[in-house]
Amino acid sequence: MSGTAHTCPGCGRDDRVQAVPAVHLAGRDAVTRRERGRDGAPRTVTRTVTTGLSDALAPVPRPPSYAIGGLGFLAGAVAAAAYLLGGALEPAGEPAGPEGWNLPPEDVPTAAEVSTITGWTSIVALCVALLVLVEMWRRRASHARLTRGRDRAEELWSRGWYCHRCGTVHLVGPPGEDRTPLSLQHFREKVWTQGGYGAAAARQRAVDPGRR
Repeated sequence: MSGTAHTCPGCGRDDRVQAVPAVHLAGRDAVTRRERGRDGAPRTVTRTVTTGLSDALAPVPRPPSYAIGGLGFLAGAVAAAAYLLGGALEPAGEPAGPEGWNLPPEDVPTAAEVSTITGWTSIVALCVALLVLVEMWRRRASHARLTRGRDRAEELWSRGWYCHRCGTVHLVGPPGEDRTPLSLQHFREKVWTQGGYGAAAARQRAVDPGRR
């Protein structure tokens, strides 16, 4: 097949040339393995593992991190626990009364104080949880706005061919189109600019994983 449109313009060979979408998808594998949870019990965990080359050939920027969601979950749990415990906790001792009931020790909070503490704890934790949810929604909406030109980017991206020997990408399109080999970063800049988010290519640079 030497001399076809898919022949790498760098090395002049096509035996190690592959379509960019195929390379990208091949590098995203679901890996299932057995792990032990915090309670020591074994469990099956499935994660998506992305190779460096697959990431470098991605048509869109990486989505924002949602690790902050763990803080929101914890805050929500604290809010719920404080609310429930507020009604369950009772101060030691009995209130003073006409029949000489025992007075609670001075260092033990009264029922009103316990209720106030748990109430404020619940409110603060709930506010934190809501702020985390708002921030996660904002990040997701921002990413969606940023990548709304993805269709245009993928039209150009799908015409890319990667040479595993040279570590470069060339575009295959209409006759006469420039087929100069592009570095992974240069290819990312062209594709992402086509989608309207080229500025993100400077922040998320394509890392060359090395030639195979």
